[in-house]
Amino acid sequence: MTIAGENTEKQILIAARDVFIAKGYEGARMQEIADQAGINKALLHYYFRSKENLFDAVFSEVATHLFPAMKQLLEADLGLTEKITFFVKIYLQALHENPYIPAFVINTLNSNPERFLKYIKKSGINPKGLQQQIEAEAARGLIRKVKAEHLLVNIIAMCLFPFIARPIVQNIFDMKDEEYLLYLQDRQAEIIDFVLKSIAV
Repeated sequence: MTIAGENTEKQILIAARDVFIAKGYEGARMQEIADQAGINKALLHYYFRSKENLFDAVFSEVATHLFPAMKQLLEADLGLTEKITFFVKIYLQALHENPYIPAFVINTLNSNPERFLKYIKKSGINPKGLQQQIEAEAARGLIRKVKAEHLLVNIIAMCLFPFIARPIVQNIFDMKDEEYLLYLQDRQAEIIDFVLKSIAV
């Protein structure tokens, strides 16, 4: 494919991502995506054939930034403290580099959860091993007894919220954009410290 072709494809993916975030899968229309990308509908169909193919391409881009590193981390032979620390760092870095991900994922979950779950299963990510590790370390007295599902949801929520609610946080605390970026940098250490203290014996 030529450079021009690669640029057109990237342009289409960015436009599709924006429309899927705004309208969800069901509400998105190929004509609207073509208009957003500044191309005609025939060219859009030439590249992606169908809305489903286009959504698959957008989601694959999201998955590339999130799933492989998380799968590797979940399966790594590391202690729980190290896993939590690396998980927060990897997750926040991916969100910082791709701030559209939370809105895209939430909209997909709201409009078509089955589609999202299909990609999760395809990724091979399975938290069972981490759940067992949490239970085992609690049983050995290394951490306080805690339900794995609560711990994992707490971590994900603390990472996601500053990105989802950025306009609110900036407004409440009167932060300029550069101040908010510094806040996000501090947030990493705060989350890790908060989580580790919450499970300490």
